[in-house]
Amino acid sequence: MRIGDREFQTGTHTYIMGILNVTPDSFSDGGKWNNLDAALFHAEEMIRDGADIIDIGGESTRPGYGSILPDGDEIARVLPVIEAVKRRFDVPISIDTYKSGVAKAAVKAGASLVNDIWGCKYDRRMAKVIAESGVACCLMHNRKEPLYENYLEEVKTDLLESVDIVKKAGVAEDKIILDPGMGFGKTYEHNLCLMNHLEILKDLGYPVLLGTSRKSMIGLTLDLPATDRMEGTLVTTVMGIMKGCGFVRVHDVKENARAIKMTEAILQA
Repeated sequence: MRIGDREFQTGTHTYIMGILNVTPDSFSDGGKWNNLDAALFHAEEMIRDGADIIDIGGESTRPGYGSILPDGDEIARVLPVIEAVKRRFDVPISIDTYKSGVAKAAVKAGASLVNDIWGCKYDRRMAKVIAESGVACCLMHNRKEPLYENYLEEVKTDLLESVDIVKKAGVAEDKIILDPGMGFGKTYEHNLCLMNHLEILKDLGYPVLLGTSRKSMIGLTLDLPATDRMEGTLVTTVMGIMKGCGFVRVHDVKENARAIKMTEAILQA
């Protein structure tokens, strides 16, 4: 698939989406990169370490976080960073937002992928913005409550509903990525189960992005804080590669790039 000016061969390689949170309150690195100089330094560091996409977010979307940032405030946070990264680096930029107004402004500023944690179900104008701009989209699985009767099948059904929304709006097949939504609308047991059965999402026919970096599934398993979950994240990255994921969204780019290189060398031998 094509994102911005770059082709991604997700059938043969797993790519890295580096996380750049320009927020004061993100769950693992809040406040660390929320001024322009720090954000640019970190973007450069991630690109040097192997990031293929930079995902810029201006609002904390951790589960249980109830505050919704006004569009204007979120735009004010992300636009200067998007514009600066676009000017300085040759890398596709993703905007991490579920609001159509923020997405529209971000795309105009240079973003070439919209990463929506609600799969275009929160703001029904989002699909139209994506379609009209011609950018790619990542549709994440999410629910308000982790209530299921047939868990794995319902995850697939929910994701296909998101696919149907964007396709009806005019988004092309080759512009769609699916995200299982680890940590969102799921219990600890749900997360482990889906991690073990990620191949069911690849079977839907779209590239899969896995976002497990430093998440509670790892913290609960290892009894570790968010700042000490790298090894657990690397395990999920390796499993994601083996299950066919085309992208991993991570904080620690260098270490995950090494894990990808080693895993792919073994699988391709």
